[in-house]
Amino acid sequence: MAESDVVDTAAESFEGLRLRAVTKSFGAFEAVHDLDLDVPRGSFFALLGPSGCGKTTTLRMVAGLETPTAGTITLAGQDITAAKPYHRPVNTVFQSYALFPHLDIFENVAFGLRRRKKADVKQQVADMLELVELTSQARKKPAQLSGGQQQRVALARALINKPEVLLLDEPLGALDLKLRRSMQIELKRIQTEVGLTFIHVTHDQEEAMTMADTVAVMNKGVIEQMGAPAELYENPQSTFVANFLGQSNLIEGTIRSRAADVVSVEMHGIGVTVPTERTHAEGDQGWVGIRPEKVLIGEEGEALDAPGNTIPGGVVTDVSFFGVSTQYLVRMPWGQELQVFEQNTGRRRIFRQGDRVELSWRPEYAFLLDHSQDAEAGAQRREEG
Repeated sequence: MAESDVVDTAAESFEGLRLRAVTKSFGAFEAVHDLDLDVPRGSFFALLGPSGCGKTTTLRMVAGLETPTAGTITLAGQDITAAKPYHRPVNTVFQSYALFPHLDIFENVAFGLRRRKKADVKQQVADMLELVELTSQARKKPAQLSGGQQQRVALARALINKPEVLLLDEPLGALDLKLRRSMQIELKRIQTEVGLTFIHVTHDQEEAMTMADTVAVMNKGVIEQMGAPAELYENPQSTFVANFLGQSNLIEGTIRSRAADVVSVEMHGIGVTVPTERTHAEGDQGWVGIRPEKVLIGEEGEALDAPGNTIPGGVVTDVSFFGVSTQYLVRMPWGQELQVFEQNTGRRRIFRQGDRVELSWRPEYAFLLDHSQDAEAGAQRREEG
């Protein structure tokens, strides 16, 4: 059997969305490079990354609004690489909801069914309005609804067509913070109820991690890492992912030994350990990574509940009170400032600027990244996104 036959058979047997070696160039600029991606049917999948990383271009290729320069796209076993947008079982919800202002909510949702001359329009629209909790708003015009309600109308209008895949292109970007958070929960509820494949494009880490089963972090046209939100956050495999998903302290270190379960690292004269399964460094040098909320802070000489990695000689340089937590910057003896986030439980005093402190963390929370990577990668892009 030829290799092409094996590939074709595999594509036909996969019920979800599959991209293979997909590349998209605009002149000399390559927006997406040799992308392989499998999105299982019925999953909530997020493409996360800063502006210009290629996530929206990928979405547009799935929607048929852009044609790949190379590669193939299959959906439910069918090759849709060159199919027209209206021949694809795909619907898109954009940040701008594009509702028809002259039609009421009922007719906005019914539009696709009426155009295709479907039967039982009234019942289907009623069911969809109930799903998005807008039954009482059916005869209002879009201008009479809030931004969140308009977003739900756009969602209902797309879902009523029963697409194989629903594409969400920054759908919550126009909403204020409080409404955006409530809509994250709402979108996940709706996806769970309807059981369709949702692919959500966003630059917002909280959105992706709150809603998606699987997150693919994109950077410069490629996927840096893909997995469950907790997996990406707790065990990032690149400095870009470590910095873009939340915040990380990255400290230069030299690898002294490797064992089956643990790697020993010398970090500015201090010995620390990192679990082997959380080590992603090839050479002798690396970046020891630890999330700010995993770092414990205490008085000089205080016994902290994190045996194994204790870092003395810190001085508090900044204190920011956030209600639920206090965020510290602590300058270490080698000159680097580390971030520490401590929950405000009331059990201990809040440190002040100039206080001398020790830091500590449990070895199993640390990770080790390759020294060839830029320690600042992803931090600036998160702010731009």
